[in-house]
Amino acid sequence: MASTPTPADDVSLVIVVVDVNPYFWVEKANASTGTSDIDFEQFLQHVLAFMNAILLLNHMNYLAVIATGSDSCSFLYESLAGESVSDGEGKPPSKRMNKHHTPSAKIVRGLKDFVSKELAFKTERKDNGKRYSLLSGSLSMALCYVQRILRQDPPHPHPRILCFQGSPDASQQYIAVMNAIFSAQRLMVPIDSCMVGSQHSAFLQQAAHITGGIYMKPPHPEGLFEYLMMVFATDLHSRRFLQLPRPTGVDFRASCFCHKKTIDTGFVCSVCLSIFCKHHKECSTCGASFSQNKSSFVTGQKRKLSTN
Repeated sequence: MASTPTPADDVSLVIVVVDVNPYFWVEKANASTGTSDIDFEQFLQHVLAFMNAILLLNHMNYLAVIATGSDSCSFLYESLAGESVSDGEGKPPSKRMNKHHTPSAKIVRGLKDFVSKELAFKTERKDNGKRYSLLSGSLSMALCYVQRILRQDPPHPHPRILCFQGSPDASQQYIAVMNAIFSAQRLMVPIDSCMVGSQHSAFLQQAAHITGGIYMKPPHPEGLFEYLMMVFATDLHSRRFLQLPRPTGVDFRASCFCHKKTIDTGFVCSVCLSIFCKHHKECSTCGASFSQNKSSFVTGQKRKLSTN
């Protein structure tokens, strides 16, 4: 009786989400004052070298790249769609790829087209510039891609998502991002995050904490490739034996559903768990009505029982 084929422990499907928001990178270039910072061209060189290394670490590894902009997100490359580093039997290809058809060349071409569309869309809308990126859309696309791979015939590679994020968090995307994080947790897909901006991301800190991924903000961006190879290139099986960096603190603050602002204290609907910054007579999400009886609030004092 033939046994069901199982993948090797170190076979990975790495979905890379790259923040290419032109507004963020222009602002970062204008604000850069030291030699330790990197521009977009240097950042792209580090990331492309890392992606090629992922494919070289195991000839059965697979790679998918998603670009995140201010108004849209799109697939730039997926090794399962075209030439793969391995054939169907797990053997390396015998035909040498042309330099114009390498993964790096395809990613760069797709990136140029994506940025051109982003700038054209901005011109049509006469937008002054968005500092936020569509992270929720990219995570949703990545999870849909994982579902498509897992529904194919086995063996399946071990999927994980790696986010290169520079733009600040958009509180308007809180609900969608948290839904994507819990979906990744249900699928047992870790979400790794590498911050290249000046500030931390509470969304991605929570994503790494909930899904068991790695969150890191390299202290020396000029050595980004070394950080990527030593931390994020490790497969899920090897991580059990390594002491990888863990965040010292995670920002668990939520965003209210009414104004999409980050709050420390708020009101939670007892029916659908929606969060509001102020008291409402009715939940805008599920329509549940809230009582305004003052006796329903906890005062911290024990109520005396009347005895007859």
